[in-house]
This record gives sequence, C-alpha cells and structure tokens, in this order.
Amino acid sequence: MEYIELIFKSIFVDNMVFATFLGMCSYLAVSKKVSTAVGLGAAVIFVLAVTVPMNWVLNEYLLKEGALGWLGEEYKSYDLSFLTYILFIATVATMVQLVEIIVEKFAPALYNSLGIFLPLIAVNCAILGGSLFMQSREIPTIGLAATYGLASGIGWFLAIVAIAAIREKIRYSNVPAPLRGLGITFIITGLMAIGFMSFGGMLTGGSKKAEEDKANAVIEHKVEKTEKLANNTKEIK
Repeated sequence: MEYIELIFKSIFVDNMVFATFLGMCSYLAVSKKVSTAVGLGAAVIFVLAVTVPMNWVLNEYLLKEGALGWLGEEYKSYDLSFLTYILFIATVATMVQLVEIIVEKFAPALYNSLGIFLPLIAVNCAILGGSLFMQSREIPTIGLAATYGLASGIGWFLAIVAIAAIREKIRYSNVPAPLRGLGITFIITGLMAIGFMSFGGMLTGGSKKAEEDKANAVIEHKVEKTEKLANNTKEIK
C-alpha cells in the first residue's frame, strides 16, 4: 500500500511539472511534437529511475550526518552534507551521458530532433529536484527511492506528452494572435495544473488517519511513561 500511495502521489499529486513547475524549459521547448516529447519523456524516466536510488545510497552511506558510521565509531561525527549538490549533479551528468550515447546509437533520428535538449537533461531542475525531494522527505528504503524516481519520471512524461498532443491540435485552432505559441501553452499548462490539484483530495483521508494514529500512539506512550513514573514514586515512598 505504501508503494501504491507513493506512485499515485508522485505522478498526480506532486507532479514535477504541474505541482512544482520543475523542468519547464525542456517541457516548453520539446513539446511541439508528440514523437519528440515521448523520446525526451522516456529519457527523463530512465534518468530519474536510476539517479534517485543511486543518490539515496550516496546520501545514506556517505553524505548525511553520521552516515560514515559503517566505517567505524570514529567516523560517526563526520558530516559531508556540503558535498550533496556536487555528488548528486555528478551522478545525474553521468547517467545523462549514458542516455545520450544510447539514443545516438539506436535512435539517431530522435537524437537529431531532440538536439541540445538531450544533454541539457543534466541541468534539468526536475532531475536534480527528484533527488533533493527524496533527501528532504527522508525516504526510508532504496526500494521506495527507486519507486519515487520512476513515478516522478512517469509524471513528467505524462505532462510533456499531454501538452505536446494539445499543441499539435492547437495548430488547427483559431487562437488569438497575441496568444499563439508560448502564450496559449502557458494558459493550458495552468489549467492542467489546476486539474491535477483535484487529485490531492483523494489521499487526504488516508493522511489524516495516519496522523491521528501517530498522535494516538504518542499519547499512549506518554500515558505509559506517566504511569511508570507514578509507580516508581510509590515504590520509593
């Protein structure tokens, strides 16, 4: 259930484009045709699905405070979190280079149509944002981190393919001259973001129940602690 909820939230509720507006440069530039949007979206899915769990391992065993405890007790006090951005970006850049080589080898037409925007995935804020969100939300396991990366990529993929399909149809529509091009694209993106906001209410009930259960557990713990303290006081007397 935890994996399903994370997938649903990453794709619909916390969509990279419609919730946080990350990766908008590639989203706007490569969404003129569905074919190129599908290619770039697939590349983003792959990069996010690989880099997020890799960066999770780096964060857990190298970067965060006390992460070096596996080397020995004397290393527990080390905090290498200041290297987070450098190592995360290095991981992303490595995977993007791998994707670029694969696409150029097996899909040269797609490689030529994507142009400069394929290597620019390395500086796509949605890619780095996936790893930073994973870190800030303290995702507990590598399995959940991989799921989050994959689902976030699928969410970005759906966003760019949806806007590309709409933009292909808009070419035959009577759009007012001042709004043609990026103007109408921004308006449609805003409307789609409002539509995606409606998915947030579908998980509210579960979240509230989890919060209530957590609060009840804290209260029960405090009650038990108070009772033990009272019993110890009686024994002393």
